[in-house]
Amino acid sequence: MVIYALESLTIIVQSSLIVAVLGREWMRIKRMSPVDMVFISLGFCRFCQQWSSVLYNFCSYFNPNTTFWYISIIWEFTNTLTFWLTSLLAIVYCVKVSSFTHPVFLWLKWRILRLIPQLLLGSLLISCVAIIFSVIRSRIKFQLISMMHLPGNNTVTERIKKLLQNLLIFQQLVLLVIPFLLFLASTISLIASLCQHLGQIQRHNIGHCNSSLKAHFSALRYLAFFLIFFTSYFLAIFITIVDNPFNRRHWFWAWETVIYAVVSIHSTLLMMSSPKLKKVLKVRCWGLETA
Repeated sequence: MVIYALESLTIIVQSSLIVAVLGREWMRIKRMSPVDMVFISLGFCRFCQQWSSVLYNFCSYFNPNTTFWYISIIWEFTNTLTFWLTSLLAIVYCVKVSSFTHPVFLWLKWRILRLIPQLLLGSLLISCVAIIFSVIRSRIKFQLISMMHLPGNNTVTERIKKLLQNLLIFQQLVLLVIPFLLFLASTISLIASLCQHLGQIQRHNIGHCNSSLKAHFSALRYLAFFLIFFTSYFLAIFITIVDNPFNRRHWFWAWETVIYAVVSIHSTLLMMSSPKLKKVLKVRCWGLETA
């Protein structure tokens, strides 16, 4: 429980720093790049997600007989939005950095970077529509649970309850699998493009390409870590939705610790991949050392 609380505090601080740094930069220059738009949206979304996770986990753990469905709905909404924003960030990086010359890819590169506000709004609308259906199903489920206490045959009520549960699982999986596949395709395409470009630089074997080689190796390293940790987070959420073997009370905090350790590492990698955030972190660390 203590480790989970420390991880949550770390994620909240990381998300707050992302929003504060990029928000201040936005106020200073009155404009924001497509990548920074997605970054600040993802930071704010993850901030809300972590607070809803903390509230739900502690409230449900210390009050197991009470259903905090409204907090779980907020977490489900922010989790779905986080997946879509992460996939959007991967797509933006792919079209911005990749060196593919296919006409379709060039058209996408020209269009997507100009449609980031609309894509952000689309991600928000998808999450909102999904949550509306989740709220309706939750209300029907509670009505069915109350009906089961009435005298009579509860077989039909139990079947409807099971059907609603299966529909909820199917909806959650679809809403998470689609952005995850987009993230996977974008990241693998970007890695392939960087490897191809890296091979071209090495074949030329020019001395002034050393800095370019280092930049490409660094980018590949970050992408590999992104792929590993976001895939781990997806698999952890997938197991939780389908059939969580660690849902028992004595395994609860261990499972939450594993999930949010991955989230914390992924947030750290996101911050280190942004030049503006990396610069602020270096300045703060240098200030602490000199102090």
